Amino acid sequence: MNSRERVLAALNHEESDRIPLDLGGTTVTGIHVEAYQKLRDYLGLPAVEVELMDLVEQLAAIDEDLVEYLGCDCKRLAPGLPSGYERVFEDQGRYVSFDDEWSIGWRKPKDGGLYYDMWKHPLADVEIVDDLEDYEWPDPTDPQRFEGMRECAEAYRADGKAVVLAPHCVGPTEMHAFLRGWETYYLDLGLRPELVEFLMEKIVDLKEAYWRRALEEVGDYVDVVMEADDMAGQDRLLMSPETYRTLIKPAHARLFSFIKSHTDAKLFLHTCGAIRPLIPDLIECGVDILNPVQKSAAGMDFFELKREFGQDLVFWGGGVDTQRVFGAGSPVQVRADVEENLRALAPGGGFVFATVHNTQPNVPPENFMAAWHTMRSYTGG
Repeated sequence: MNSRERVLAALNHEESDRIPLDLGGTTVTGIHVEAYQKLRDYLGLPAVEVELMDLVEQLAAIDEDLVEYLGCDCKRLAPGLPSGYERVFEDQGRYVSFDDEWSIGWRKPKDGGLYYDMWKHPLADVEIVDDLEDYEWPDPTDPQRFEGMRECAEAYRADGKAVVLAPHCVGPTEMHAFLRGWETYYLDLGLRPELVEFLMEKIVDLKEAYWRRALEEVGDYVDVVMEADDMAGQDRLLMSPETYRTLIKPAHARLFSFIKSHTDAKLFLHTCGAIRPLIPDLIECGVDILNPVQKSAAGMDFFELKREFGQDLVFWGGGVDTQRVFGAGSPVQVRADVEENLRALAPGGGFVFATVHNTQPNVPPENFMAAWHTMRSYTGG
């Protein structure tokens, strides 16, 4: 089987010649540039000038020699930046910063900084819908976003890889929080439902416009379409189930229905944390694939998840516990964790191996390869 056939088997809840592997097929299944450089050195691969797949999270673009070495099965197809926007970096003393195309401010400490964090929210002072009149919404269909996208898709298909099409921004609830700031976002959910509804509808309008154009361009090459909307923390949801169902679920239902009406590709949703209470809602909205499957969060027992939802969902992630084991444990502990996760999630297909979110800078290459060898040696026992 080639990579695409292997992934398609998993998406159809079938077992294949081996468990499919995703490293770098999305911005939530990648590897931090520091861990990436250590891994290349450990494997004796040639020194390269590492390109970034994602600036904010400092994720490395996976070079083809490592793709071949590990047998990575997925390729990410992502839009470019729009015309008229230029990323300008500013010196803020302790930080280096930039504003993105939404005018959200991001900054990274110069000394030891590992990521860019949000620090400025352009709609933080908005009180009512009328206050949004002067805000310039980015154009999701700007032609520059799609330049070269089809050529990349054709090359990935010719190489036998599964193609994952990325969104142009995060999901409606996260985008709301990014634009407003987290504290204000939570106040909106409780105090300003009309503003929540407007922002959800506006962001879904923009996302539908993007997906229509992107799928017209490359839909015939795409196997998976990705969305991302974090709605849970370590031990609970970030809002009550009732709030989700009243204010957010209608936006998800509309967006996911739109995407699935324009493609036969499977719908991938990244949502971190203790998301279990909302899984039936997500399935009802049309989600086919759940990521990252955060083992360390409350209620996310893999055996129970597979038993309850394995007929409806593909689990993409959950391969190794990045939070508690991958960076802090020994190779022996990593192997034990991976073996348990595979016993829970791999039987019957419906599983793509990836770490629980991105491989962080503290993950030693020995641990990375312990996870990989354990995954590759899995026989279903």
